[in-house]
Amino acid sequence: MRVGVPAEVKPDEYRIALTPAGALELVHRGHEVWVEQGAGLGASFTDEDYVRVGARIGDAGDCWASELVLKVKEPIAAEFGFLRDDQILLTYLHLAANHGVAAALCRAGTTAVAYETVEDPQGRLPLLAPMSELAGRLAVQAGARYLERPHGGRGVLLGGIPGVAPGRVVIIGSGIVGTNAAVVATGMQAHVTVLSRNVGRMRELEMVLGGRVTLLYSTRLTIAEAMADADLVIGAVLLPGARAPRLVTREMVAAMRPGSVVVDVSVDQGGCIETARPTTHSDPVYTVDGVVHYCVANMPGGVPVTATPALGNATLPYVLRIAAEGLSAAMRSDPGLRPGVNVRDGKIANAAVAAALDGDQLP
Repeated sequence: MRVGVPAEVKPDEYRIALTPAGALELVHRGHEVWVEQGAGLGASFTDEDYVRVGARIGDAGDCWASELVLKVKEPIAAEFGFLRDDQILLTYLHLAANHGVAAALCRAGTTAVAYETVEDPQGRLPLLAPMSELAGRLAVQAGARYLERPHGGRGVLLGGIPGVAPGRVVIIGSGIVGTNAAVVATGMQAHVTVLSRNVGRMRELEMVLGGRVTLLYSTRLTIAEAMADADLVIGAVLLPGARAPRLVTREMVAAMRPGSVVVDVSVDQGGCIETARPTTHSDPVYTVDGVVHYCVANMPGGVPVTATPALGNATLPYVLRIAAEGLSAAMRSDPGLRPGVNVRDGKIANAAVAAALDGDQLP
């Protein structure tokens, strides 16, 4: 199979969908691999690194002319013309919050497989997990930075010092993002509260974090009360394939102290904070009601040297299977690929995505 790896053109995206190690595995199995010139530079991979393992270097057209196209982020308008009906696209899509992309994929008839809805036998999301780990850790780093007074924050050090209370971090959600955020925040010696409706998961966190966090059942009232006293709030809520539920209202944000910070990691799925809107690494923050908002939609893109191999480690087994067997056979041998198919034959194929887009005018 011909496999193409275009350069990412979304603003401030430095990852690449395939490492040289992954390219070698494909070439070794007899596949033809095309990588766009310079596509790996943001992740510290040169064209020579890919040529050395047998890949070919070309332009965007060469890569998109492949049967299987590997990307990191959803195609943007400038790439819609490359979409075809005899093509499999494997990437993060987040279509519930991307009507235009969903429409373009349907019009083109492209078969689009979304990393974020592929499941393993236990119903977990193995291709989303590594980026969720990174995003959870980065959320605390970003929050700590923008709490500093020169960056518009209150001037709070999350860990405090002896004789001065630590900063208060509230994390909404106890999945992979929330857990990693809690690990980093407790490591910085902040006062950490995690809100969740998954009592079993909270019991696990109690064991993992050794009682160093406050664990609360999530309701509108507990969220509002926790946020009113928080220095940093991290939204970490996920419904696979669907829009993130709006759990934080503007009134809750307005009740926070001026200079406090919110980080909405769910923003690529529409956001769980009412005042959230997507931002970029180049222009990452804005202020609403005196509260600093950090809502970068591709947070792991800021650490591509770490994120690219992490993504490749997770996706490569699926890439190899699809390249060897074709998508239909691969879905039969691994049923967890089936929910990953978001668009096929000009229609939305994932039920959660279809429900999220219900009422939107798609071709």
